[in-house]
Amino acid sequence: MNKTEHFDKRYLNTLVPVNALTLDHLDALLRECSIEVVCKGQVLFSEGDYDNNHVYLLSGSVGIWAGQDKLRVLNANEPECRFPLLHYQPRRETVLAEQDCHIIRFNNDRLDGMVAWDQACRYIALSVSSDRSLDEDAQWMTTLLKSNLFYKVPPMNIGQILNKFEPCYFSAGDTVIRQGEVGDCCYVIKEGLVKVMQSTDGKQAPQLVNELGEGLCFGEDALVNDAVRNASIIMATNGVLMRLDKKDFHLLLKMPQVQRLNFNQAKLEEAAVWVDVRSQDEYENGHIEGALNMPLDILKLKSRMLNKAKLHILYCNSGRRSDAAAHFLMAEGLNVVSLSGGFEHSAS
Repeated sequence: MNKTEHFDKRYLNTLVPVNALTLDHLDALLRECSIEVVCKGQVLFSEGDYDNNHVYLLSGSVGIWAGQDKLRVLNANEPECRFPLLHYQPRRETVLAEQDCHIIRFNNDRLDGMVAWDQACRYIALSVSSDRSLDEDAQWMTTLLKSNLFYKVPPMNIGQILNKFEPCYFSAGDTVIRQGEVGDCCYVIKEGLVKVMQSTDGKQAPQLVNELGEGLCFGEDALVNDAVRNASIIMATNGVLMRLDKKDFHLLLKMPQVQRLNFNQAKLEEAAVWVDVRSQDEYENGHIEGALNMPLDILKLKSRMLNKAKLHILYCNSGRRSDAAAHFLMAEGLNVVSLSGGFEHSAS
């Protein structure tokens, strides 16, 4: 197989669930992979393989085999190719190129984690926008949720990120952080403007290298390492900065407890309501019979339809999105559990 270095992102517009990613996450994902050219007769994957990849067919056609039996031929222009090829792990069939093909592979865990994070962020953004008491905070909070600083935070902890920030009030000319100091916090600008001042050798007078305005973050390196500050930050105007301490950031990295059931346990809950928190495209491609579809990113809007007197079993492909959804809905007083391992595991 050969790899091409460049490709048109329009290839990805209809791929599910890749098309659910924000542009930042999509760009990060694309930096880790590229389109591959598979020549006629080559194997994309074999029965029994556990490659932990989503493989999408972009052009050409492939043959699907079970042992020595050829089951069918799949062409890239068929609707099924919007979804990853036969994505159960371990692989149940062998797939060979019927003609020269273009494919793209994404790591399952990486893709699933990004989708879970993005959709959990949208859930919290809806919560922020619907809470009138947060009107003056909506801008910096919404901007913060798009920051790659928090991508390592478990999706169910996203709502806690905003609660950990404390307001700090500064006047024009105040020094917020000094170059050369060891940092223990980061800041988000809620109101005002700051100047980024830097001395190239620590001896010369600092020079203005940038100005930052509302919604932007600075000092975040201090949260993940013990490096010294590489610039000074001075208030250009009066302002309000939201501060997050390093110790609080580390607390956000801990995985909260969510009640889970495996598929066999869940089947015994005959009166339970099954809720599929994946996207509509994923749901329509296959779901547990009788399940409601309430995608995580709009669950805030749909959750009022759920009966607090009933048990709800939430599921997605892997458990990441359903864990986040269960955590959010528990906070709203609903009786919920997450399906351990997700829909793909239950269907295996």
